[in-house]
Amino acid sequence: MENLQSELREHLDRDESLLWTGKPKAGIVFRSEDIFLIPFSIVWCGFAISWLVIAAQADVFFALFGVPFVIVGLIFACGRFIIDPKHRENTTYGITENRILIKSGVFSINIKSLNIRTLSDIELSEKPNGTGTISIGPKNPFMFWGSGISWWPGMKMNPQLQLIPNARKVYNKIIEIQNQRTN
Repeated sequence: MENLQSELREHLDRDESLLWTGKPKAGIVFRSEDIFLIPFSIVWCGFAISWLVIAAQADVFFALFGVPFVIVGLIFACGRFIIDPKHRENTTYGITENRILIKSGVFSINIKSLNIRTLSDIELSEKPNGTGTISIGPKNPFMFWGSGISWWPGMKMNPQLQLIPNARKVYNKIIEIQNQRTN
């Protein structure tokens, strides 16, 4: 707990203190969108590799066109099970009297600061064991399958406190802080 607080302490204002800190679940995690992503990535990767092999027999330069598709297919089929856990391992969450802080990044550090007073559309998704995700902001209806690939370049997802233990307790704490500010 103290280690998590020290990771975020330098990002606090003088009058702020951390009320809660946490990290997402570690290791490989299978999500509901994997029902779509795993078969799709295998088909994509298989098609791209087949294209590369067939095109290489005709023209090497023509085959080079397929290389980016093979790379994307390999990342979706295998690489995401390496990158996603690493991204979550480097993620730390914090709640103060004023803000939610999200520190994350694989290749560089990214700090997101959310003013609790202005947050809207806070959603709790909880599993029976108490682990859950708190999503902040309106959901994009076309991104129902992408919550687990926020590490992908250019993938801008709404802020989330992903796969945290005791998610309902954290959610209630956020709502409590918001209610204190409006009274």
